[in-house]
Amino acid sequence: MKKLPSIKTILVLIAILIANISANIDSNVVNNQKLVIFDSYMVSKTPNLSYLNNNQVLENNSNFITEPEEEVKEIVYDGMTLDELGNKLEKNLKSTLKGYGHTFAEYAIKYEVDPYLSLAIVLHETGCYSGKCSSLARKCNNIGGMKGSPGCGGGAYKKFKTLDAGIEAFFKNLSKNYYQKGLTTPEKIGKKYAQSTTWASRINYYIKLIKNS
Repeated sequence: MKKLPSIKTILVLIAILIANISANIDSNVVNNQKLVIFDSYMVSKTPNLSYLNNNQVLENNSNFITEPEEEVKEIVYDGMTLDELGNKLEKNLKSTLKGYGHTFAEYAIKYEVDPYLSLAIVLHETGCYSGKCSSLARKCNNIGGMKGSPGCGGGAYKKFKTLDAGIEAFFKNLSKNYYQKGLTTPEKIGKKYAQSTTWASRINYYIKLIKNS
């Protein structure tokens, strides 16, 4: 029959076991403390790292995150963008021409003519600034008093199918037959465009109104 270990031996073994368990616990505590200290050090020494609730790291360093670039606005005339120019011209349009400010702006830039001067001619020729456009503009979409066929009501002034077509034709005519030939002021244009000696002064009057609108 085997001899059982003495009580003294058992107590010694228990003491050794407790000592080992205690040593392991102390070691884990120390290691955890080291991790906590290391983590705190990283946070304090790296201000560009922010810890989120989902444990993701957001890098705020400007080398990694750039601010969205502002949209570059193209200036087309008198310090304005095309949209701003359209809004300005629209303030002077009434009756039949109301709502066509941006159309006037687009064609003026496309055909490289002065938006103020061109609109001033239209306002004078159609009478639209007074609140009601001429019958030539309302019935035949002719905004510049242009002659040609098909005639409006059988007359000498040209009829256009749509108002947009009439507006573009006006700008084409102003560009080709005046601006491209060096006629770029009311005074120079008036000598060819109209017979009236007061035509240029009327155009300048409308130009001033448009500028101040």
